This record gives sequence, C-alpha cells and structure tokens, in this order.
Amino acid sequence: MKEKQRILKHPVLDFKRGRKINFHFERKGITGYENESIAAALFASGVKVFRKSKRFGHPEGWFCGIGKCSSCLMRVNGIPSTRTCITPAREGMQVEPQSAKGMLPDKTSIQVARKEEHVQVLIIGSGPAGLEAGITSRKLGLTTLIIDENPVPGGQLIKQTHKFFGSKEEYAGLRGFEIARIMLAQLKNYKGTYLTETSAIGYYPEEETGKHKFLAVKKQNDSYQLLEINADNIIITSGANENYLPFPKNYLPGIYGAGGVQTLMNVYGIKPGNRALIIGAGNVGLIVGYQLLQAGVEVKAVVEAMTHIGGYLVHASKLARLGVPILLRHTIKEVKGEEYVTGATIIEINENMQPIEGTEREMDVDLILIAVGLSASTKIPFQAGCEKMFVPELGGWVPIHNENMETTIKGIYVAGDVSGIAEASTAMLEGRIVGAAIAEKEALNPEASQRVKESALTELNQLRKSSLLKAVAAGKIKCQQKWNEAKNHEQ
Repeated sequence: MKEKQRILKHPVLDFKRGRKINFHFERKGITGYENESIAAALFASGVKVFRKSKRFGHPEGWFCGIGKCSSCLMRVNGIPSTRTCITPAREGMQVEPQSAKGMLPDKTSIQVARKEEHVQVLIIGSGPAGLEAGITSRKLGLTTLIIDENPVPGGQLIKQTHKFFGSKEEYAGLRGFEIARIMLAQLKNYKGTYLTETSAIGYYPEEETGKHKFLAVKKQNDSYQLLEINADNIIITSGANENYLPFPKNYLPGIYGAGGVQTLMNVYGIKPGNRALIIGAGNVGLIVGYQLLQAGVEVKAVVEAMTHIGGYLVHASKLARLGVPILLRHTIKEVKGEEYVTGATIIEINENMQPIEGTEREMDVDLILIAVGLSASTKIPFQAGCEKMFVPELGGWVPIHNENMETTIKGIYVAGDVSGIAEASTAMLEGRIVGAAIAEKEALNPEASQRVKESALTELNQLRKSSLLKAVAAGKIKCQQKWNEAKNHEQ
C-alpha cells in the first residue's frame, strides 16, 4: 500500500496535508502529515490491522472514521483506548496496539485543567444541524457554544463532493465541503464559538435552578481540559451510526462503513482500497460509489437485497454510465482473507430473502463498503434521561420530540439524524427551527424569531412531501403525538 495509496490528483478536491511528521508504531517509524489522524497516517503507511478483538482475537481495522466504533482503539503516549481515527497525528507520538483488556496509563500525573463556561445555548455536534442551530441562535442574539469530538468541524458535510439538491436557502448546487466552509464563516461572522476535539462525557442537571450542566473534555496535545458547561438550553446534534450486516468474517479489515470510506478519501486523500464491492443501493451507497471512482478505485459492483434501487435515479445513472453493474436481489455471502479482505462471494436471493444455491459469484476485491442505512446516535440524549420511542420510519430508537424539536426534558432539544435519519437539507432546517424556537422562548427578538421558525417549518414540511421523505414525515408525527401524550401525563 504505502504512499501509492495517497490520492495526489482529484477532480474536485485539493488536499492540504500540511508538513510531514514522524511518529512510532510498534517502535517502527511512520511518516504522516499534521492534518491527518493517527489511524489515517497508519492506513496510508500500509497498516491495515489496528487491534485484535477482545473475545476472539480477530483482526480489526478502520471502520467508521468518526470515533463511534471501537476498531481503532490504541495506546497513544501511554494512554489506552485512544480513538486514533479522531486523534491528530503529532510529531514523536508513541502508538501501540493495546491488549484485549487495555492497560492503565504508565503516567499518573496527566495534566488536567478545569474551566467553567456559562452559555444560553450549548450545541453538541458541528454537522449541518449543529452549525445551522449555532448560526440561527447567534443571529437572534443568544450566546452559544458548539463542541465536537472530531478534529475538524462540519460533520458529514466535509466529506461530500457531490452537488446538493433542494432550495437556494439550503445551498442547492454547492458541494458539501463548500457548504461547510460557508456555514463556518457565517458562524464566525456572528461571533459563534466552537471547540473541536472536545467530547461530551456526561449530563448533570441542576435540579434547584432548572439549569443544565454538561461535562466535556477538551484535548490539548498531551494534556486535557475538563469543561463544566452550564447552559440554559442544550441542542444535541450527535448524528448517526453506521448499520452493519452479519456474514462470515465481517470483522476483517477491508470492510468499512460508507462514512469511514468518505473520511479516508475525501478528508485525508487516501485510497481505501483498489477494487471495491458496495453493499446497498440507497443514496449513500450510490454517491460513495461515484466518489470511489473519482478517487481512482475500481468499483466491481453494487449489490442490493431489495427489488428496486433505493436512491435517486440520477446517482444510479452515473454509475451505470461508467459501467458499474447494480445487482438487485443480491447480497454478500462471505468474505475471503485471514488478516484482511482478499475477495468476496455474492449470491442471489429470492423473494423471502433466502439465498439461491448455485447463483454464487466470486468477486476479486480488497474493499467491501457497507451502505445499509444508519441509526440515530442517541447515547447523549438517553443518558440525559430523554424519553425514547422506536420509530421504524426514523431508523429505530429516537428521543421523543415535538415540532420545535424539544425533547421530554424542558430545555433539551435534538436536531438532525439524532432525531431521525433523513438528509442534510432537513438537518439544517431542524437546526434553524431549534435556534429560532429557543430565541422565541427566551423572548429575544420574538417577532423575528417566530418568522424564522415558521418559515423553516413551512420549508421543512414541503421537503417532506417528496417520495423519499414521506416516511420520515409520518415518523415525526408519531413522535409529536407521543410527546403530547407524555406532557399530558405529567399534568
């Protein structure tokens, strides 16, 4: 693999890697760049196996790329269970695979500073929903703080090279990474504050005052800062997790989530493989399939268990024109390889989703991309005690919320995929609704706040009339009804 896996020329992106740095992995020298994560630098240097699984000792490697799985946990400068996919590579680091159980740090004198913050609005997550909530809150006069555990703000937007659909207000015609830059510039223009490499670690309500308190940890090279954030309102925009599939050897390095592949390719400029098989023909699978081609990866096929393509026809047509077959009623049967993927077998399935023996086909691939949907990343709202509900139309368990996106805990709101899986335009509108709803509640520019909220609600309801979002609209109605029931029960 090594340096040839770095993308040196791309039709859309210009990778600004920064200066070269050197660190050690298992006492071997690794060359990386200052603007990439430890895991990305290791991957580009040919390291595919990051750790062994706790129970069976299976090899594991890159998967999600955003710190939400355990595949990249390593020991860094003596600190165990470091999420290397979101920890920037730095000069002189000592990186080691950790044992199944992990070892306590060698050093017991880790520097931890403490700081207290007071804001009207704390926003957890800096994707499209979080950024729009921050912009709207600041524009309407609220003091805000956005925190995000990733080293670069923007969420999934920074990985998107395709042009967005929708309205001018939601940046139609622009690419995702361009939208992220514009939104960050707007946030700075309104003096909005954001912190990267900052993880929310726990909610502690102030029952006497009715205020909300979150503890967060801000990384600062080898030291840490414990933030005690007191907020009148909290907006949780923690996004989503990749869904997975059960099949033999599904743990092998070379099997990656769609978002993880986008992180390697479109953020760090690293080819995730050379010959790809994509599982899932929804919008995500189709879009990332085209992005793989842009990065110089051969896409052998897209397989889909359903009888129809789930994504937009325009995305499927792009792949078809470039000779990529989309095989309906097919799935993956097994993967070849011991330490990493060296091939795969796909098989046709019948109307009962059962494999049809004799229809197997061997695929010469080293990359299997899983694009079979998302589930809301709900750990934070559920730890805070927000009531939950299983809503299939929204991707599973979600916090119950009303039209203003407020949960069953007064002053705690959700927006974006954490409130139900949809797409970036609706996430932005939900963020705008929340920001305006809080400003309206706090009696800051009430007339202007109401106008912003009502306009965003109208546009959001119009978007949800589309064929792909009708189910989401139905799921949101279920949530709102459940929220009303919960509030009536309180009374």
